[in-house]
Amino acid sequence: MKKILGYLQKIENGILIASFTSMVVFSFAQVVNRNLIKAPIAWFEEVALYSMIYMVLLGTEAGLRDGTQIRVTALVDRLHGRCRRVVDILAKLVVMVFSADVLYNAVHMIGKQIETQQLSPVLRIPMAIPYMALAVSFGVITVVHLADVVLMTVDVFTEER
Repeated sequence: MKKILGYLQKIENGILIASFTSMVVFSFAQVVNRNLIKAPIAWFEEVALYSMIYMVLLGTEAGLRDGTQIRVTALVDRLHGRCRRVVDILAKLVVMVFSADVLYNAVHMIGKQIETQQLSPVLRIPMAIPYMALAVSFGVITVVHLADVVLMTVDVFTEER
């Protein structure tokens, strides 16, 4: 299971790097174009925007995975041992259920975009592609938290008393 999670993390990091690079390059090109070249190139902004959407949503998962997302730990910090691990499992379950719900609704939204064949204003790509960022990121969040819950639960029940 840890090997699969590591593989998912490498794919996710690759997409993060590509989307960040794309966002920076096209944002810079847009500024240079606006101030120096003044050519009517409207698609720079749209590419930068969609890259930023993917970057932010996948970055959210990366932050949740490595624990760098902000959270309130006033109660959890006072707990110790098995009780603390059970509360951590419950917190992961809440995030997993929320993520699964967002994933479910994102898949339906993508289906609606495919059904209506809506296109982006400038690039004329199917709007299902930008909306896919929701499904990808919340799908990964759901899978990673499910694996974490399973591993943490096994640890809680196999520890020596």
